[in-house]
Amino acid sequence: MPDLYIVWESISFWIELKVIKSNKVNLSSQQIAWHTSHSHAGGLSFILAKHQGTGSLYLFESREARTLASEGVFHTEGSRLEDIESVFQAIRDQADQTLRPCALTYQGFAQ
Repeated sequence: MPDLYIVWESISFWIELKVIKSNKVNLSSQQIAWHTSHSHAGGLSFILAKHQGTGSLYLFESREARTLASEGVFHTEGSRLEDIESVFQAIRDQADQTLRPCALTYQGFAQ
């Protein structure tokens, strides 16, 4: 399971936190599997990497976990962001594209 579970302005999502020194992001096979299955099920989760030297933030959708682990930050589709406010804006933008409202109805048992 990722490091953080957040509910923010009616958006619920998970974030895996990583600190990197270079292009490489260390994700375990269990982390890759969790993010991949969560993404395939329609869940919203991200991997947020902070470069130790520059302080740059890199945000990746969970569906990119396998590529991120094998190819690294600079060869994976994601966003380089300057601050935490822009991270949350990127998450909101992704939620707006990904999450669709649904209506659930309950039909009680006939008596």
